Amino acid sequence: MERVIMIKYGELTTKKGNRNFFVNSLYKSILNKLKNYDVIIYKDLSRMYIEFDEKKLNDILKKINKIFGIHKYNVAYKINSSIDEIEKSILEIIKKEDFNTFKVETKRSDKNFPIESIEFSKHIGGLILKNKNNIKVDVHKPDLLLNIEIRKNYTYIYTTDYSGLGGYPNNTLGKAIVMLSGGIDSPVAAYLAIKRGIHIEAIYFESIPHTSLEARNKVIELCKKLSIYTNNIKLHIVPFTKLQEEIYKKVDSEYVITIMRRMMYRITEKVVQKRKAEAIINGESVGQVASQTLTSMKAINNVTNLPVIRPVSCLDKLEIIDIAKKIDTYDISILPYEDCCTVFVPKHPIINPNINSCIEMEKNIDYESIIKDIIINIETITITENEKIEFEELL
Repeated sequence: MERVIMIKYGELTTKKGNRNFFVNSLYKSILNKLKNYDVIIYKDLSRMYIEFDEKKLNDILKKINKIFGIHKYNVAYKINSSIDEIEKSILEIIKKEDFNTFKVETKRSDKNFPIESIEFSKHIGGLILKNKNNIKVDVHKPDLLLNIEIRKNYTYIYTTDYSGLGGYPNNTLGKAIVMLSGGIDSPVAAYLAIKRGIHIEAIYFESIPHTSLEARNKVIELCKKLSIYTNNIKLHIVPFTKLQEEIYKKVDSEYVITIMRRMMYRITEKVVQKRKAEAIINGESVGQVASQTLTSMKAINNVTNLPVIRPVSCLDKLEIIDIAKKIDTYDISILPYEDCCTVFVPKHPIINPNINSCIEMEKNIDYESIIKDIIINIETITITENEKIEFEELL
């Protein structure tokens, strides 16, 4: 019997008039991820099917586990939709299974099939009871759940449901720039944004010699982990030293972080515009540090009209850490290399900054000309899933 991987869309099926767009995007995403595995993929509005080489199944499933837009998937037997063929195949399948209790569930989307779903489940249940000893039906917690999907062209039989990542396929809901530090929170924010179909690029602010090349490499390694869930990630490396030193010299110490973040938003906004993106994403979590109080966020946000998305804003630290461990970024994030957000932290940063005070202090800095020079000297690299890094022209 031929086996196929059957993909279930989940949330994508709620899109009504836009369903075709999302299904086609998922199809392209899967095709791209599996391009080296000689698969054949075909689809309809409720399911997608992947024909595969049995020897490569485990590797293919590992790839599928990293693709957003998949609600569930199964490795299913594909057979002709005749009663005799279904009965024969099920008797072969249960020979390979070890169970004491079972349940049969039938979904009959092909209404031309002569037996209704509930009646066919009872019929198959009786057939199994006659052909396997010492077993019984348990409709609540069966050892084996035998699923039969009778569709227009073929019937699909499977015994195991696997959970996918859910969310939306990559690059279906626009592009955003993620402010990626080397910490725990921002890679998790990036991951959650990718899950919602946002195509991300990353921006990293470095302040050589106050920050190290190890800190930059840490961010590159985080991008490698995140690129598993998308095709590639462009990382824009911002030379922030001169502006950060100016802030440190000319701004009241308690306002240093607030002004620094305002400058970062100004620079990120220009990168968003150059890269034709629509929003800024960061890893801010309400109340976690001084710059992440609501008052601070308001003061910092004041310099841009762009949407600022904060995917982890209402998660606590332990929840964020759990996700970081799940996506394998946590061990990289805790490496002891300081980024420019931590290297000049004052002892008592202000938690309720005044916007007018920010504006007055910024008058002491010729930040517009410095930012203009920074934009010219941004270095952009492309990081791919296979860990290849390509250097590009400057912005």
